[in-house]
Amino acid sequence: ADAIDAYFKRYKMPLYGMGMKMVLEAEKNDLDWRLLPAITVRESSGGKFACKTVGYNSFGWGSCKPGFGFSSNEEAIERVSFHLGGNHPKTAKYYDNKTTIEILHAYNPPSIVPKYAEQVISIMNAIGPADETPVTPIVTK
Repeated sequence: ADAIDAYFKRYKMPLYGMGMKMVLEAEKNDLDWRLLPAITVRESSGGKFACKTVGYNSFGWGSCKPGFGFSSNEEAIERVSFHLGGNHPKTAKYYDNKTTIEILHAYNPPSIVPKYAEQVISIMNAIGPADETPVTPIVTK
C-alpha cells in the first residue's frame, strides 16, 4: 500500500491515498497487488484523466460508456477487482483462473491495443516488485 501511495504521490496522481484499498481488494480477489494501480496509471494517469462521461472511472472500465460509472473511487476499486478476479458471473469467463497477462489480454486485447499488457506490466514493475514489503512513502515537496 505504501509503495502504491508513494508512486501516486510522486506523480501527483489523484488516487493517492487509495493504496491500502487497492491492496485489500487485490488480496480478496487473488490479484497481483500492483495490477489495479497500474491499470489506473495506464488508463487515466492515476485518475488525472478519469472518464468524464461517467463517475469515478479511472480504470477505463466499459470504455467509459454510460452505465459503467461508480459512486466513489472505493466502489470502482471494489467492483473492478471483483470482475478481474473472475468473481462476477457475467465476466468470469474472461478473468477466472487467469494469469495477470491473460487478465490484461482480456481487459484490453492485443488486437485493440497491441502493447497494452506489456505497458501495464512495465508500470507494475515501476510501482514495485511482486514480493514488495511495505515501505515508507517517499516525501516530495
